[in-house]
Amino acid sequence: MKNTPIPVEIVDKIVANSGIQEVGKASIREVKRLINDIEQASGKEFVRMEMGIPGLPACHVGVEAQIQALQKGVAALYPDIEGIPDLKKEAARFVKNFIDLDVNPENCIPTVGSMMAGMASFMTFVRARKERDTTLFIDPGFPVQKQQHRVLGLKYETFDVYEHRGQKLRAKLESYLQKGHIHTIIYSNPNNPSWICFTEEELQIIGELANQYDVFVLEDLAYFGMDFRHNISTPGVPPFQPSVGKYTDNYALMISGSKAFSYAGERIALLILSNKMYSREFPDLVPYFNNAKLGRAIIYGTVYAISSGVSHSAQYAMAAILKACNDGTYNYIDDVKEYGEKAAIMKKLFTDNGFVIVYDKDGDQALADGFYFTVAYPGMTSDQLLREFLYYGISAISLVTCGSERGEGLRACVSLTPRRQFPILEERLKLFHENHK
Repeated sequence: MKNTPIPVEIVDKIVANSGIQEVGKASIREVKRLINDIEQASGKEFVRMEMGIPGLPACHVGVEAQIQALQKGVAALYPDIEGIPDLKKEAARFVKNFIDLDVNPENCIPTVGSMMAGMASFMTFVRARKERDTTLFIDPGFPVQKQQHRVLGLKYETFDVYEHRGQKLRAKLESYLQKGHIHTIIYSNPNNPSWICFTEEELQIIGELANQYDVFVLEDLAYFGMDFRHNISTPGVPPFQPSVGKYTDNYALMISGSKAFSYAGERIALLILSNKMYSREFPDLVPYFNNAKLGRAIIYGTVYAISSGVSHSAQYAMAAILKACNDGTYNYIDDVKEYGEKAAIMKKLFTDNGFVIVYDKDGDQALADGFYFTVAYPGMTSDQLLREFLYYGISAISLVTCGSERGEGLRACVSLTPRRQFPILEERLKLFHENHK
């Protein structure tokens, strides 16, 4: 081992003491703990790209509204489990203004982050039809959603979409759906971890197959509007956030306050069911939820059992943020476009030093610059690369943990890397490249 920014013996000792057998298979939180320990022992600051944590101040509109709500005493009161009326109204307006879909306010359900929205959906959708017991993940994807399935004892199947883009997606999806055991298709768009964005052609394919095989589609819009190739920020004016909801009524959306509005600390999101999904009745739900209607089962069965509602004051914050977006008095893209600008710079630092971008195209378009990007170094496995990065004071997570089948690579998040660290990152990448030529 040649000279590295972090002494080899420090890294090796901490990794050995952690009990982690393969760093490339470690969870995000395990990697975070590893980096914390190495930083403390070495006194060297890492360039941290492992956690998908917002790196911008919370939306001021939400903060002010939440403070006012607390001062009015809402902390002493249970919120209605369906959500406060103002939030439900503004959520429906937001979906119309920025996705161009019509949904009823009653279908807009506040949840404790999209983590809860996903878990509530999985717990309910799997009970709708007893002959359908499996979720299909279009990967790569957010690994914790699979962890939720494992915790709940639910079945899932998965495939990496990279080799099945465009019209090839239809045959791949049908190979699963025609078996009759899939109840839900789930994906994120823009995608965590690859930052691929589905084209309209691909969304239409998903929607048409959802209709043909009568499966639910759970669309995770955690990074709402953050495909910065398109300016999705003016209410009621195209372009809109692309959605499968244009092609099927069998959809549910998860809209998070965490990334687009930097409101991660208050754990607030929305689960939005289409009008058809909310009102559909499934007799198989009755033994579990005492109600055949899907929307009522989620609210009064699952959400009630998990959390009995969502933080009262955070709902007022989210309502105010959405209202400001709807009224055109707050442009959320102005705040978060920093992520795209940083990604463009950081990706070039990597590619200038021998790295390649793993997920690089949306159809025939170059991938957008955004919250995440993916890198690999020729000749190295993801486990080797992640382990080597520890010696150079750089952190990321392995794509293997995200269901990637693209070979070897890492997911890098730009949010917690301040611009002042760019020269440090460049210096460390140059040294890495020199040591591995």
